[in-house]
Amino acid sequence: MMHFLPIGPQTLLVELADLAASQALFDALNADPVAGVTEIIPAARTLMIRTAPGVAADSALAAAILARAPSADAPRAAVQTEVIELPMRYDGEDLADVAQHMGLSVAEVIAAHQAALWQVAFCGFAPGFAYMTCDDPRFDLPRRPAPRTRIPAGSVALAGRFGGIYPQASPGGWQLIGTTDVPMWDLTRDPPALLRPGQRVRFVACAAQVQSATVPLPAPVTEGLHVLATAFPILMQDEGRPGQGGQGVSASGALDIGALRRANRRVGNPANAAALEITLGPVQLRADHAVTVALEGAADRAEIETAGRRLPADLSRPVALDPGESLLIHPPVAGMRSYLALRGGFAVDPVLGSAATDTLANVGPAPILAGDVVPLAHAPAAAVEPDLRLPRALPAPGQIVTLPVTLGPRTDWFSPAVVAQFLSQEWEVTAQSSRVGIRLAGAVPIRRDDAAELPSEGTETGAIQVPHSGQPVLFLADHPLTGGYPVIATLLPEALDLAAQIPPGARIRFTAARPFAPIQPDASQA
Repeated sequence: MMHFLPIGPQTLLVELADLAASQALFDALNADPVAGVTEIIPAARTLMIRTAPGVAADSALAAAILARAPSADAPRAAVQTEVIELPMRYDGEDLADVAQHMGLSVAEVIAAHQAALWQVAFCGFAPGFAYMTCDDPRFDLPRRPAPRTRIPAGSVALAGRFGGIYPQASPGGWQLIGTTDVPMWDLTRDPPALLRPGQRVRFVACAAQVQSATVPLPAPVTEGLHVLATAFPILMQDEGRPGQGGQGVSASGALDIGALRRANRRVGNPANAAALEITLGPVQLRADHAVTVALEGAADRAEIETAGRRLPADLSRPVALDPGESLLIHPPVAGMRSYLALRGGFAVDPVLGSAATDTLANVGPAPILAGDVVPLAHAPAAAVEPDLRLPRALPAPGQIVTLPVTLGPRTDWFSPAVVAQFLSQEWEVTAQSSRVGIRLAGAVPIRRDDAAELPSEGTETGAIQVPHSGQPVLFLADHPLTGGYPVIATLLPEALDLAAQIPPGARIRFTAARPFAPIQPDASQA
């Protein structure tokens, strides 16, 4: 069984019978890559396939994938990977409960856990978190009735048919059986994630501690752009870090990519240079040196404070600040986010090839707060023609915004009447929204006829996920790599910039160009 489900113009979901079939196809596609495929996100029984610009996620792609699928009775090719031995202590709080579930003694559980060869099936939940499976069917365990609010980093846990190790302290509902001191995520390593899909792990009992390398603290910054005041944390953002799904890392990056690029071009920077992402306002910045900046996005009014006076800044052009002058950016009338680019750029160390701050995964530069100083790079910049900032209509609270979607990949989990209801009603943007996603509230929640659980699968930016509450969440750039709630529709990529600017209190109406239908492989391409 293999189904191809639509996600977007350059993304599709391959649904398979089970985890073994998913892993077999993942191995086959890695051994014989399909031209134009840039990333594969494996999950419990699906593969999410992303393609390069200009390569459509269509019936021809489905046919190319189908042609590489191993037959159901073909033995799975041996994976030539080194077995990683992980020392651990069997001191988990739930070890006795696990033994009771399995009908074994604690000693027998430990022996079985060490005897099993665990293979990384996919990554998600957090950077460095690997979902591992083994051939011992006894390790099929329920989650805890109530999740813990904090599980320490290094905790070894079990749930369903999977084992995992928490790379950082976080909430979780898995059964804890022990701990390891080996860091799952360490930015001093290359790559930072210790475990990636396809790798194999064996656990060994050991009380010895493994010390992780420490990252030296950066030298304090005293000169640059001083943040005198800000209503919300300011984030450093560029175009993100795509292609890191194998480590459990989403792309992140600026929510309004178009505004980022325009701001950079107006000061002669490369279009993808890092800039400051400002949420609402007010924000006040003081320059130690003569600088030129440009504002794009939601910002519609700013003032230059010099010698005790405030003068209006012309945001239609780049703004020059002399040493000691400050720029006061007022909250916008419409929109949510503004991008401040500096001619010559900011001095920021990239993480995994990007200066983007991922607020969910805690990857990238730390949020910038009042009292911080942002260092300047003084990089060469291109000569630019004076260009006027083009007017752009952005949504304000109370307004209705229409966003186009592709129905799928899980539209068929909902009745046609419910799908029609989803498309016909207005959804209010709530104040609980963030860079992770826009939380929506509708007068009539989306309900399903059954309570079936969806195994975790890859989620795309723009996915509209429907949790048990029936109130959807529209995923933005910092969304989790995988999710376990059905995605009723996915925003078209060209609408993401607009979605990033929708403030709380505005309302969204979704529109679909065509009915939901699985992608049928093109027989002529097989």
